[in-house]
Amino acid sequence: QLVMTATPIPRSVAMTIFGDLDVTVMKGLPKGRQPVATYVVDAGNEVWMSRMWQRAREEIDGGGRVYIVCPRIDDSDTSDALLDSESSVPLASVSQTLLGLSKIEPLRGIGAATLTGRDSGEDKEAIMSAFASGERPILVATTVIEVGVDVPEATMMIILDAQQFGLSQLHQLRGRVGRSSRASVCMAVHPSAITDTSAKRLEAFASTTDGFVLAEADLALRREGDVLGSAQSGKSSRLRFLSVVRDGEIIEEARSCAQELLASDPDLSEHTELRQALNDASSEELVWMERS
Repeated sequence: QLVMTATPIPRSVAMTIFGDLDVTVMKGLPKGRQPVATYVVDAGNEVWMSRMWQRAREEIDGGGRVYIVCPRIDDSDTSDALLDSESSVPLASVSQTLLGLSKIEPLRGIGAATLTGRDSGEDKEAIMSAFASGERPILVATTVIEVGVDVPEATMMIILDAQQFGLSQLHQLRGRVGRSSRASVCMAVHPSAITDTSAKRLEAFASTTDGFVLAEADLALRREGDVLGSAQSGKSSRLRFLSVVRDGEIIEEARSCAQELLASDPDLSEHTELRQALNDASSEELVWMERS
């Protein structure tokens, strides 16, 4: 069985520690590509925001394309749960952002398109074609562009209300730029008032483009999820005493010892107390142990 991932999530990292998995990490960028420079921008800083929009115009004038990602489609969209409750400012939406572009001096007259999950497959293809060709060099979208989108001309990613996205998702969005030899940039914009956890998440995002480093940071921020079950959320775990972040070496050593013991005594005939403990275990635990 081969499990592959471009963007490791905390539970994946945890399962490589607990499960009988050998890990191969393919580091580095494809030949000819450059790392994406990443910056965190306070939306309340007018100087930074003004420079960001000017930079977007410079990218377009240089033949680049610009993504602008929003957490909502329009004001009626309430499907996204709030990750950050500190700010009272309405979350950015695709519809309002598109309207707002006409008021931004450097971007006036620049063609822009929108792309959301509500668009049909045929419309999506036409929109992406116009974006890639430069007919509409700005694409205002939701996370529908997160995967399966490859536009080498795209050189700038602007993520509005970046505090609403998880680390793995931010990393995946950033991967939509920097897909050629041209230098690219990613701007993670957030309101002035955000929680400490959100601030740490954005700081970690800007500090590295290494997906595994980000997964480790994500693991520390929101835990590993239920590694003894199927729940992906990091908010709940049936681990009572262990922490994957703190006890990774202990867990790996215990697994190695267990493998050696089973290799020498498969039916545990020489370890009667351990065999009895396994026999007394609940069916749920035994199912998980067999599955792993």
